[in-house]
Amino acid sequence: MAECKNQNFCGAKRPATGETDENLISKKPTAMISSLLEDPAAAIANTRHEFGEHGGVNMSIEASATFTVMEPETMQRLFAGELGPERDFFIYSRHFNPTVLNLSRLIAALEGTAAAYCTASGMSAIAAVFLQLLASGDHVVAARTLYGGTHALLAHFLPRTSNITTSFVDISDLEMVEKAIVEGKTKVLYFEAIANPTLVVANIPELCRIGHEKGLTVVVDNTFAPMVLSPARLGADVVVHSISKFISGGADIIAGAVCGPTKLVNSMMDLLQGGLMLLGPTMNAKVAFELSERIPHLSLRMKEHCRRAAVFAERMKKLGLKVIYPGLPDHPQHQLMKSLGNSEYGCGGILCLDMGTEERANKLMNVLQNTTQFGFIAVSLGYYETLMSCSSSSTSSELSGNDKELAGISPGLVRMSIGYMGTLEQKWSQFEKALAKVQDLGLPFCNNI
Repeated sequence: MAECKNQNFCGAKRPATGETDENLISKKPTAMISSLLEDPAAAIANTRHEFGEHGGVNMSIEASATFTVMEPETMQRLFAGELGPERDFFIYSRHFNPTVLNLSRLIAALEGTAAAYCTASGMSAIAAVFLQLLASGDHVVAARTLYGGTHALLAHFLPRTSNITTSFVDISDLEMVEKAIVEGKTKVLYFEAIANPTLVVANIPELCRIGHEKGLTVVVDNTFAPMVLSPARLGADVVVHSISKFISGGADIIAGAVCGPTKLVNSMMDLLQGGLMLLGPTMNAKVAFELSERIPHLSLRMKEHCRRAAVFAERMKKLGLKVIYPGLPDHPQHQLMKSLGNSEYGCGGILCLDMGTEERANKLMNVLQNTTQFGFIAVSLGYYETLMSCSSSSTSSELSGNDKELAGISPGLVRMSIGYMGTLEQKWSQFEKALAKVQDLGLPFCNNI
């Protein structure tokens, strides 16, 4: 497909009256516009609003799987790439769909990229990016600490099916990262903005500098930190998301996104070589519509997730618990997080408690859910209720024992995605009651209660 020339389609700012797309691109932005576009919420608000077919304030859902043309010759031009969605020509919803494109524009604005496209799951977005950027024999340098499914994809699936190998490194050790890059073979540097589950914060600008000096494409998973961190604005080439988490917020939708240059997104939708087009992880238009209605209040939700996580982390720390949270001064990347984070969004909505052993972790979670109703024992994150899981035996179970140790994942590490249901003091009281109950069970892990 030809590279998109319609900036409304690509996710850029809609031109003001009398201003052409080309003028907008070439014009040097004023300080005010530049400042606004650095704030994800402002960038989203600045994106074109789609109205419904009959003037509705919400866009219509384009639920068609296939699209008609007025003249038979048009079909040939569509398949030849001469006409496309940038001119409102569509072929088939596995390729481009207007409702999915609207959501994609919003996600591109959120991440500050020229384009984005939304997929059926986060893993489909990640896998498609790797398969688009890499060929047989290529090499990846990736963080040791990754979501278990991503680690399994890189460590097991891609070597077996595609002869693509990965070196896993401590992403906070920049020298180790640089040494792992094999000239002429390494093509991608991959890491999570905030690591799952250890909450290591990546030095995105420095990692991008290293990757770009070596000619690599830097791909960052920002699932843990939408609004909080903006990897593309900090130098990343591609940003991927599991939209199922904070962006959705309802724990009711599985979805993903690829954000990056227009050329990459269009190449992934190419009829002959496109990883998304040919593998087909298509997002349903009805799902895209639902998600597009949740984007406008994402900033409000993220601020409250982050505010409560910060308060809980500080209070847990005072009780003598072993807390991991980037907003705490003793976190190794606390200052880095403060320097990279977007203002007003805090340091993320996730904290970890290291209970030392899986037995202690499970007993605490059992009481938190079944006695005091503090939260739910469940994987995933970004829900309005607090979700908690023991990462070593759940979302990081794909890693071997040695890999977990290298990644810093303790057997008793409890990952908590802090929700905003109920009042803060109500939820904190439930947490304190659970701690007291666990101590009654003979697990003295805290001396200050």
